[in-house]
Amino acid sequence: MKALFANKKLRADLILIAALLLLAGILFLALNHGRQEGGVVVVRVNGAEVERHSLSLSGTFPLNGGSNILVIQNGQAWLSEANCPDHICVRQGKIHYTGQVITCLPNRLTVTVEGGESDGVDFVVG
Repeated sequence: MKALFANKKLRADLILIAALLLLAGILFLALNHGRQEGGVVVVRVNGAEVERHSLSLSGTFPLNGGSNILVIQNGQAWLSEANCPDHICVRQGKIHYTGQVITCLPNRLTVTVEGGESDGVDFVVG
């Protein structure tokens, strides 16, 4: 075992690899620690909110005049179809955590997961 660490370059490389793996693990835990399941999906076109759907629903919703198709199923949302040339928005996959966004730049469309559904109560006097 001592012969393995006798080479200073090899030892430095192994220390660097271990440090990078440790850093990657810490970043992974830090980024995934505070994630919360979202409750609603908000659809915006040109920055203006046009639709809001609960993630507890299941269905298919045409967006932006039918240029995009939003699917909500099993608490997740995704774009299944788009008429844009590159279909990046379709390949972005399923979203369900608060803050996740699907963006279709050619159609100026964003689908954002936000917190739970509002109960309609803004202020309670007790």
